Amino acid sequence: MPVELSIPRRRGKAKVKVIEKRKLTQKMLTELRIESLDTRVSLIQALIPLGLKAVEEELQKEVEMLLNNSNERNTTWGKNPGSVYLQDQKAPIMVQRVRDRYQHKEKLLQSYQKLQKPYLCDKKIMLKLLNGISMHKYKESTELVPEVFGLSASNMSKRFKKATEENLKELNTRALSIYDFICIFIDSKRYAKDGLLVALGVTIGGCKIILGIEQSHTENSVAINQFFDKLIERGLKYNLGILFIVDGSKGIIKAIEEKFQEYGFIQRCTWHKEQNVSSYLSKHQQEICKIELKKAYKNTSYKDAMRSLEGLYNRLAITNESAASSLKEGIDETLTLHRLGLSPELCKSLSSTNCIESVMSQLGMYTDKVDRWQSSNQILRWTAAGLLEIEPNLRRIHGHTYLPLLRFRLKEEILKRQKEKYGNVEESNVEAKSNV
Repeated sequence: MPVELSIPRRRGKAKVKVIEKRKLTQKMLTELRIESLDTRVSLIQALIPLGLKAVEEELQKEVEMLLNNSNERNTTWGKNPGSVYLQDQKAPIMVQRVRDRYQHKEKLLQSYQKLQKPYLCDKKIMLKLLNGISMHKYKESTELVPEVFGLSASNMSKRFKKATEENLKELNTRALSIYDFICIFIDSKRYAKDGLLVALGVTIGGCKIILGIEQSHTENSVAINQFFDKLIERGLKYNLGILFIVDGSKGIIKAIEEKFQEYGFIQRCTWHKEQNVSSYLSKHQQEICKIELKKAYKNTSYKDAMRSLEGLYNRLAITNESAASSLKEGIDETLTLHRLGLSPELCKSLSSTNCIESVMSQLGMYTDKVDRWQSSNQILRWTAAGLLEIEPNLRRIHGHTYLPLLRFRLKEEILKRQKEKYGNVEESNVEAKSNV
């Protein structure tokens, strides 16, 4: 683990003088007999402004070791100008060359090779820039020694691009076969005129995992089908049944039905249904309609919930046919959890798209600060970096202990669907079909 040391620069009666603090730190560095090269390099890179002097001592120590252990085979061969990283800042130094006289080859200094890599890779810079530090202001906002260079806006941009490209590759290629997903949330985010699909998976233990992202201008079934193909190629298992929570997009629903057939179950967001129906009504009617819809969805029984919704539909058909048609469209898909008998336990988490809406809101803290998107790749890189930063902090869904019961109910429904599709076959044959 890298050793981080903080050297206070404020002077005062209660503070040790800066020069004494530095002397103490230097003494500690020289007295520590650290055998690990990685640990020594991390320690050196954390010491600013003592780093340059410590670098020279470390390089000289390795040169002497090469000369003493070679029986006069190695010899010094002048010096070359070079540079090393002190944390994320480059500093110029003169590097002693060592040459093998028998093979006529340069002997590379291991410590110099390691010191040429940025401290903690480029992740620290990426997080600073992702969280709002301007590339043009980065040099002014970081701790510097007078000799450092390589902190220009263009250099920071290149390093940020490299780090976010690695994030994008990780997000779109990591294996999904190691997870047992039972639910998938799908939603889109707008970037000016562009759209981006985001899929959030929920494991059988209730953990949330970002499945992937796909750029698509509209939520059409063709683009979403191709997105699903990529997830399946990466190992997404669905033969035990997956519950998809969507906002009601016809393209997404069509793609789920085509791709997953009897293994896909759709739960439409009840909040979006409320908004769609009430948008046709006056303000006074909107409040009444929302209250009745909430009351209907709170019913634990599928029959009671459907009876309440049908009653509301009949009343709306008299006052506003457009609102009634909006309520009727996909009404059964808003009651999927009721039909499975799990509305009291899982409705809070799975009856709406709140889980993925929360992720989108957090993602906006990273991406909304960008004034102008220059390319598709930039959108994908920023989104991937933001999502991977958010993912470790996502909590398990409410009611996750009931997910094994949801899996059991999905299996029962798959069995019913397959018997209707393939006829009255034996259960072992149906299980074999589900494993294909």
